[in-house]
Amino acid sequence: MGENVVPKHCYPAAAAAAMEVTSVELGHTAASKCYDDDGRLKRTGTMWTASAHIITAVIGSGVLSLAWAIAQLGWVAGPTVMLLFSFVTYYTSALLADCYRSGDPCTGKRNYTYMDAVNANLSGIKVQICGFLQYANIVGVAIGYTIAASISMLAIKKANCFHVEGHGDPCSISSTPYMIIFGVAEIFFSQIPDFDQISWLSILAAVMSFTYSTIGLGLGIVQVVANKGVQGSLTGISIGAVTPIDKVWRSLQAFGDIAFAYSYSLILIEIQDTIRAPPPSESKVMRRATVVSVAVTTLFYMLCGCMGYAAFGDNAPGNLLTGFGFYEPFWLLDVANAAIVVHLVGAYQVYCQPLFAFVEKWAKQKWPKSKYITGEVDVPLSLSGSAGRCYKLNLFRLTWRTAFVVATTVISMLLPFFNDVVGLLGALGFWPLTVYFPVEMYIVQKKVPRWSTRWVCLQMLSLACLIITVASAAGSVAGIISDLKVYKPFVTTY
Repeated sequence: MGENVVPKHCYPAAAAAAMEVTSVELGHTAASKCYDDDGRLKRTGTMWTASAHIITAVIGSGVLSLAWAIAQLGWVAGPTVMLLFSFVTYYTSALLADCYRSGDPCTGKRNYTYMDAVNANLSGIKVQICGFLQYANIVGVAIGYTIAASISMLAIKKANCFHVEGHGDPCSISSTPYMIIFGVAEIFFSQIPDFDQISWLSILAAVMSFTYSTIGLGLGIVQVVANKGVQGSLTGISIGAVTPIDKVWRSLQAFGDIAFAYSYSLILIEIQDTIRAPPPSESKVMRRATVVSVAVTTLFYMLCGCMGYAAFGDNAPGNLLTGFGFYEPFWLLDVANAAIVVHLVGAYQVYCQPLFAFVEKWAKQKWPKSKYITGEVDVPLSLSGSAGRCYKLNLFRLTWRTAFVVATTVISMLLPFFNDVVGLLGALGFWPLTVYFPVEMYIVQKKVPRWSTRWVCLQMLSLACLIITVASAAGSVAGIISDLKVYKPFVTTY
């Protein structure tokens, strides 16, 4: 995450420094001035850097669907559900933070990733299930981001079309070409080897996320002023505007949209691994960072979601910015939608890098002597040829990552339904990755007695979230089925 910076006095040859990494004193492993107790470079992260990482990861394209979600639930249930999700996210994140070290919270063995934590505390089929869900969720996020990016590019095109041709022109456009454009960009950026080399892209994406979210909030306020009042109702979209069964499905789907907007458990352990060594323990620092980041995120979500509903009422769009996208000032909406596209290019890479690394590590272990898998070709990056900087091209990385991007792009073309896909992703990832595994690991880590009051309360929380997950997933699937009845792949225009 960029917190492991080499101090100036640690520049001597790595081989010599590595020999002085640790020493055993009083039965404990003592770190040197340059390295932590596990032999890795000193971590320098703080509560504030951890909070920044969480906020950057959480505030993404999911914020754009919150106005629609609140429109389905109304002024009472909408904000209430959002607050409940924020509390559950904070609580389970605090449980997960305690699983960063196995044993003693200050000197126990570190777990560097979410999967490492699951493997250290649980065993057998649970580890495999966690891995499948984690990587399946990454694939789903890649599809969702491709859809969201194409919608924003469509919004730019349509806003410019209406500005030039007037609102009498339908300006019908297919999303397929824009998904292909996004896919081509991702093929290029996916060749960046690993996390260490995409920090600049991640920072740019974070700036873009705040840019378009702030523009959306500002335009919502302007729209409320223009309407001379707040739109919406206490119970959300009314029966009559939609059928009773549609009201149920939409409300359930709204739960999934809100869950998606709060999802960051997949990278919590990785963020915690950037925090400097105790005292205080990393878990205490992470708990404080979680309080700050969830509070800031919830405030931001409340402002964007509620202001969007106040501006559009029951007609709140699935993507907040497309609600303004066909009106003036068209250039400001172009800036916001362009910011979304840039953000999603970076976010796609941040989320997919763990999957890329997993597959490539597995392939190298399976076929260690294969030149196709392990070999690299130096590609000059300057006109000076061999004297200039070179990019190390790996043929397996090139073909596998390209195939992955192509596959997710094709699936996105078949299912270009932003809200339904976001709701389904939120539902499928929320219970297992945000609630179930953190709860189960905490029970094992703290040796919570079965049928004790704490054990029963934790299991009731997990069960309640499971019910919400199943219900919201059903709502999203129903929405996708409904959309497929009128959608023709590669033909339908917007």
